[in-house]
Amino acid sequence: MVSREIRLVSRPSGWPTPDNFELVEVELSPPGEGRILVRNLFVSVDPYMRGRMNEGKSSYIAPFKVGEPLDGDALGEVVESHAPGLAPGDIVTHRYGWRDHAVLDAEQARRVEEIPGVPLTAYLGALGMTGLTAYVGLLDIAHFEEGEAVFVSGAAGAVGSMAGQIARLKGASRVVGSAGSREKVTHLVRDLGFDAAFDYHDGKIHEQLAKAAPGGIDVYFDNIGGEHLEAAIEELRTYGRVAMCGSISTYNATAPVPGPSNIGLTVGKRLTLRGFIVFDHRDRMPGLITEVGAWLREGKITLTETVVDGLENAPQAFIDMLRGANVGKMLVRLVH
Repeated sequence: MVSREIRLVSRPSGWPTPDNFELVEVELSPPGEGRILVRNLFVSVDPYMRGRMNEGKSSYIAPFKVGEPLDGDALGEVVESHAPGLAPGDIVTHRYGWRDHAVLDAEQARRVEEIPGVPLTAYLGALGMTGLTAYVGLLDIAHFEEGEAVFVSGAAGAVGSMAGQIARLKGASRVVGSAGSREKVTHLVRDLGFDAAFDYHDGKIHEQLAKAAPGGIDVYFDNIGGEHLEAAIEELRTYGRVAMCGSISTYNATAPVPGPSNIGLTVGKRLTLRGFIVFDHRDRMPGLITEVGAWLREGKITLTETVVDGLENAPQAFIDMLRGANVGKMLVRLVH
């Protein structure tokens, strides 16, 4: 059968452009023993993919190869199966996104069950690697405890919006978020239950954070790095913790970016700054499905998604996501 896929045709220098990608048609071989054919319904575009577009060790995952299809999380329907445990019509998640159809080993797919009142796309967001990143980062890496104050940067994005809501539901004394527009700030407070939020374009981040969290913070969930990290170090209380999830402010830089100028405060304050990779914590997925799944059923978590239609528009959706055009999870819908 003929399918379509997005390939990387050149490595970006600075911000990616549509010219770095191409849409091509390919002939897929039928699935053999132990394999399945999946029709993708939704594919995910995520910030970490930018590092994989560079040559060398600029990401914690091997770089994409020029001239070959990109990959990433996808939600699809099994069309043909030659493996026990999976049948046509089953909905699965897998890692062969950026294409209409995929042939893969059955063990590379995870069958998902529909939760009443919860869209299946949640398995690419709140109940997928996005949600797991927020869950593990907050609870296992930052060791958040009830009654603590939390600051989340990039809080209107996929991971940030989940981290803030989990902190609220786990009993944070105050949840503060930063975002890139006034509309997103309103969304954080009105829809997601943040206690305060600010637009990082409106002034010095340190001053805005100090105003939003006048008593200081205990935990910082870092999605942006740079000036946000410097501001958080300033406002963290003694024994504060930082879950270093990402540094999107530096992903498209063409020259080395200086670190926080106040890094010396980490000694006197006895701070802990810890980076983490969600793929190291797959064993926590059952806990995420149980706890966050219950919150979703009960309406205690608000799912936010930005959906772009058409595989051909996936590169632009990815670029727009890097520029902060999305609210919540950025998804590309392939089939209505």
